[in-house]
Amino acid sequence: MFTKTEPMTSPNAPARPGANSKSVLAADLRIVGEITSSGQVEVMGEVEGNLVAKGLVIGAEGRVSGTVNSDIVEVKGVLNGSVKSQSFALRSTAEVQADVTYSTLTIESGAQIEGKFALNK
Repeated sequence: MFTKTEPMTSPNAPARPGANSKSVLAADLRIVGEITSSGQVEVMGEVEGNLVAKGLVIGAEGRVSGTVNSDIVEVKGVLNGSVKSQSFALRSTAEVQADVTYSTLTIESGAQIEGKFALNK
């Protein structure tokens, strides 16, 4: 199931497609291929392939395998592949096997990580 929410705007505000939007990929959804979004993507199901978005949240039951390019990444589930981000956060339930490039890194106690981490220069 796909859902996309748009923030409420005043009637006089100019339309900005995708600005501040959020797409949720439900737990019963499996996608193989590329995903591109100008807003935030929340993965509750499974994605295999490239994912480009302003923000990415991988839910506790979510799985992403592939290349991720996102300003903000928060992992609660499983991530395998490579990541380029400004802010990368691993929550306590995260399982990550990836090469990660980041500017800001947060790792909560309990997170399982394996891979190469490099600071953006």
